[in-house]
Amino acid sequence: MTILQSLDRYYDRMAARDEAEAPGYSREKISFAIVLSRAGEPIDKIDVREQSGAKLRPRQMEVPAAVKRTAGISPNLLWDKSAYVLGRTASEGRRTADEHAAFKTANLAILADTKDEGLVALRRFLEAWTPGRFDSAPFAGEMLDANLVFRLEGDRGFIHEREAARRLLANQAPDDGACGFCLITGIEAPLQRLHPTIKGVEGAQSSGAALVSFNLDAFTSYGKEQGDNAPTSQAAAFRYGAALNRMLDRGGANRLPRPIGDATVVFWADAEGASEDAARAAEELFGGWFSPPVAENKSGKLDRDEGEAAKLREALRDVAVGRPLKEIDPKLTDDVRFHVLGLSPNAARLSVRFWIEDSFEVFAKRLAEHYEDLNIEPAPWRGALPAVQWLLVKTTALREKFDNIPHALAGEVMRSILTGGPYPRTLLASVIIRLRAGDDPASGWHAAAIRAVLARDKRLKHQREETPVSLDKANPNPAYQLGRLFAAMETAQRQALGNVNATIRDRYFGAASSAPATIFPLLWQGVQNHLGKLRKSGKGGWIEREIEEIVDRLEPQLPRALPLEAQGRFAIGYYHQRKAQFAGRPVEAIETEGEADDE
Repeated sequence: MTILQSLDRYYDRMAARDEAEAPGYSREKISFAIVLSRAGEPIDKIDVREQSGAKLRPRQMEVPAAVKRTAGISPNLLWDKSAYVLGRTASEGRRTADEHAAFKTANLAILADTKDEGLVALRRFLEAWTPGRFDSAPFAGEMLDANLVFRLEGDRGFIHEREAARRLLANQAPDDGACGFCLITGIEAPLQRLHPTIKGVEGAQSSGAALVSFNLDAFTSYGKEQGDNAPTSQAAAFRYGAALNRMLDRGGANRLPRPIGDATVVFWADAEGASEDAARAAEELFGGWFSPPVAENKSGKLDRDEGEAAKLREALRDVAVGRPLKEIDPKLTDDVRFHVLGLSPNAARLSVRFWIEDSFEVFAKRLAEHYEDLNIEPAPWRGALPAVQWLLVKTTALREKFDNIPHALAGEVMRSILTGGPYPRTLLASVIIRLRAGDDPASGWHAAAIRAVLARDKRLKHQREETPVSLDKANPNPAYQLGRLFAAMETAQRQALGNVNATIRDRYFGAASSAPATIFPLLWQGVQNHLGKLRKSGKGGWIEREIEEIVDRLEPQLPRALPLEAQGRFAIGYYHQRKAQFAGRPVEAIETEGEADDE
């Protein structure tokens, strides 16, 4: 099933739940309503904006469908911005008078024969209005350039919502194009000349962008213009556009709160063959698995409701061991079809970063595999499993800023998770680069990401070598043991010298992980001095034995260079040794480690 076909079908579910606008309507940002008396006099204004943090933001409201504006003057019906409705704008509008005249002409034409008292009041208002009256009450400067609607005095609803207004709009002859074969529905119907504008994609134009468009000769075929290159009926175009726009609303249940890289992600379940309750349960569970935690506390851990986190972890654990979905949630069934769409901005258009569909059970199993591959002990996150966004910002982004996540990499990682395929090798390379650039390898995030890449690669290739979850002293891999050795040497330095401006990790981690034969002889000279100092003070015998145990597992001839995968194992070995080496050790050793972690 194509993206547009799936969205067209999902519209029916949204309309049944009263979550999508009716044909001929769209949701727009409205700031104020002008209250009219039955004589058409403006007697009050209503601020319909909603509080969002410290700011007031326009309210999303269902209004008669907005016209597509390019360079010309095109008024909307029964609502519009202040330049059209009132003939006033905050700036020096060169064509404000023409815009207002066009609004009056278009609206008076459809209101001419109406008998409805609300529509009559609007007609009388337009007939008597002059822009100069804006300077008097009840109008205010904050209304300029805002979208405005109307309300009749004493009514709770708006004039455009009246049943008479809906009938009036339904009778307006649509701009039917030529009939043709619709690629979405497979029926003959009037075709849409311009596909709907999609709003809500992060980084795209605030006025919206096109998912399907043809505005240059290079995009066309056999001389066809615009929508004729992808024939879609007007009804199907409206339905897929309405469904997608509603899912892209901020805070919506079908949208991930934070983009994956530059991709805004929406998801939905196909209820055909399954109940509405089963589809809704699948959407809620998927959203919980992929939604990032609310915040990060001072210690770098992710805060989230522990009860919810435990429930989600348990559900994934059940999926991983093969429990049926019905046992996880009685509402879930095996026949729920699931769809995930990632959209990225691309000038005036949208790019499909990824589009994946499968049964919900398959998606759940793949996500469980992802967290199993990511598993490392001790886990660097607390309680809640890390969302994809947090994993990437912690391991690939400069200064841990979401805007610095490599966009293409984020899309490839998400695709790997959802399809069960290998992680992109660029993920491993990006994590290693961040470590070489100075990221803290003791945080555990990088080690977890590296382990996920290596573990999945080995599993998919059916190779027997395992990537350890926790400290494995007997692991035969030399790169892993070198990572352990580096961590032990760093500890010896801290034990001997206390806090220093730059540890061997700060100076040599990248070089030691890539060219051990060159760096470790230098480090060995320093560690002997550190161990000697510890012997004189009667401390550090345990770390000396730890170093000897690791050295005994290495070949005398160290590798001259380590490939990328081996550098990853080095980082895992370092993390495991760093976190596990103080178990059962003297109190002064543990205190030294605590001081180091506080740096």
